[in-house]
Amino acid sequence: MPRVLLVEDEPAIADTLVYALGTECFEVTHTLTGADALAAAEREPFDFAILDIGLPDMTGLEVCRRLRETSSIPVLFLTARDAELDRILGLELGGDDYVTKPFSPREIVARVRAILRRSQTASPMQQGNPDAVAETPLHHDVSAMRIHCHGELLDLTAHEYKLLLVLLARPGRVYTRDQLLDQAWEDPGAVTDRTIDAHVKSIRAKLRLAKAGAEDLIQTRRGLGYLLSL
Repeated sequence: MPRVLLVEDEPAIADTLVYALGTECFEVTHTLTGADALAAAEREPFDFAILDIGLPDMTGLEVCRRLRETSSIPVLFLTARDAELDRILGLELGGDDYVTKPFSPREIVARVRAILRRSQTASPMQQGNPDAVAETPLHHDVSAMRIHCHGELLDLTAHEYKLLLVLLARPGRVYTRDQLLDQAWEDPGAVTDRTIDAHVKSIRAKLRLAKAGAEDLIQTRRGLGYLLSL
């Protein structure tokens, strides 16, 4: 049973999530404060963390930052705020996803499963294998949430990072624009599929800066979508 650390100070929300996750065979440890969550993480290992940003003693962002000092477990943020800055900070600190309240408990369970599935099927390169930098053109440093191209750090925005990470998870697979929007944007309905084209163009330019010709790692399948060729 995957073990989930849930940090949520609103009992009604916490009870709903504990029940929803429990019925889907997750083992949940619930804490009300960031300090209790960090203490629990020191006592026992977890496979996933769900962090409310607005905690009484510290922010969920701070909890994530301190967890990231010793662990690379996936993190999903919960918050009543919908500020873009919060989302970007959460991603830069190592968060894997971001959900704004109110939300469906079933949606949370689905997102947890999807993130765990991606992390469990990641290649050694994506898990931060130091040897992968020399062996592959792209290297994902999971704990730092950064991607290198031929050893050069790519200066990616939050959405560029998430978009490239989706492609990196399944090299050779063609993703439609809608699939990329669903996986790399918190609210895919707020943007158009042409947003993907603009971001791919920007990522290609940054790959080219890292090494001439590296922009060809992202290939276009006309009428279908994009794929990463390694």
